[in-house]
Amino acid sequence: MKKLGILIGIFFLAFEANAQGLLTAKEAVEIALENNFEIKLSQNDLSIDQENVTRGNAGMLPQVTANFSQNNSLQNSSQIQSTGAERSLKNAKNNNMSYGVSIGWTIFDGFAMFSRYEQLKELQKQGEYELKRTILTKVSDVISTYYTIVEQQNLLFAIDSSINISNERLKTAENRFMIGKASRLEVLNVQVNLNEDESSRLRQLDVVKNLKINLNSLMARDLSEEFDVEPAVEYDDSLLYDDLLEKARKYNPDLQIIAINKKISELQLKQTKSNRYPVVQLNTGYNFSESESSLGFVSSSNSRGLNYGITASVNIFDGFNQRRNERVAQIQLKNADLMIQQQDLFVKTAISTAYQTYQTNLSLARLEENNADIARQNLNITLEKYKIGTISAVEFRDAQENFIEAVSRYNSSRLQAKLSELHLKEMIGNIDI
Repeated sequence: MKKLGILIGIFFLAFEANAQGLLTAKEAVEIALENNFEIKLSQNDLSIDQENVTRGNAGMLPQVTANFSQNNSLQNSSQIQSTGAERSLKNAKNNNMSYGVSIGWTIFDGFAMFSRYEQLKELQKQGEYELKRTILTKVSDVISTYYTIVEQQNLLFAIDSSINISNERLKTAENRFMIGKASRLEVLNVQVNLNEDESSRLRQLDVVKNLKINLNSLMARDLSEEFDVEPAVEYDDSLLYDDLLEKARKYNPDLQIIAINKKISELQLKQTKSNRYPVVQLNTGYNFSESESSLGFVSSSNSRGLNYGITASVNIFDGFNQRRNERVAQIQLKNADLMIQQQDLFVKTAISTAYQTYQTNLSLARLEENNADIARQNLNITLEKYKIGTISAVEFRDAQENFIEAVSRYNSSRLQAKLSELHLKEMIGNIDI
């Protein structure tokens, strides 16, 4: 009797005693950060954004080009010269070859190149926040799945405890039957209850195994990798609404990305307005050329030398497209402002509702902890009474089922409190482990 009472009271400690290959929540997150494919893809996208931040990509540096061309021809030619003499030649060969280096440099384009360079920097920042958002999402998924396993594992241990109790009940019922204090029907009922518990255990074990497969998938490792989890769901009950709201406005990735989008819209407007200014380019180069002709006044020639110059162009009239493009860019900038206000309201609303849920789940966790303790005590007392025959097997079974349900609700309430905490921390952009 004492042994059973201890088993019911601290059933989850059996996990610690038998734990082999324990995987902590922190370790699961570290493995996911290293292996998860979505995080890797997001990191590669950020690397592309970083590579794009160059002055050359913004059009601020000169373009140097090497040129080479050669043209050959075979022609049947005839010529009548000014003196009246006539010359002709079949398969006359003509060769022209030129090569050299040219340099073109836009030195002024209405400051558009500077806006493009700043835009590339903003796109890099956007990539950094998108990576942060991906990491936050995956970390939240890993921790949620991990503690769901903890919850379901603890429920499995509770079912194991119930099976042990049912085995003791069966022995007691058989002994009572042997001495004539119980009918065969009572023994059969207890056997049915035991079979129900075994069936419940198989279903619960399937739930735990599938959750472990999902967690292995999030960590991008062998899906059949076996591991144990920590024995309890620990949650933070000290979060404050005002503090959460302040941090969200500073660090929420979605808010930061929308703020960057506004900056990009401002730079896009500057680039559009730059088309009103002239574009000035410097051009220079050094070229070589050679030519040969089988028929003509000059049979061969060659030249080499430097060329240089400056070109300037300005848009005078383009069918009012410049004015239209500027108006469109200004509307897009207004939209960016509206999206910031919209997202700010969305985050505030989400935090308000999530915080209310968080407070409710904290209260439920405290309540269900008390209910689980009461159900455990009730089961111990009921077991004592069943052993001495003062209550029926049906009444004991009710107490046993109440215990399982109470433990299930308790584990679920702790998990929901943890998930609420995670949701809030994900919105403020800071999940600590």
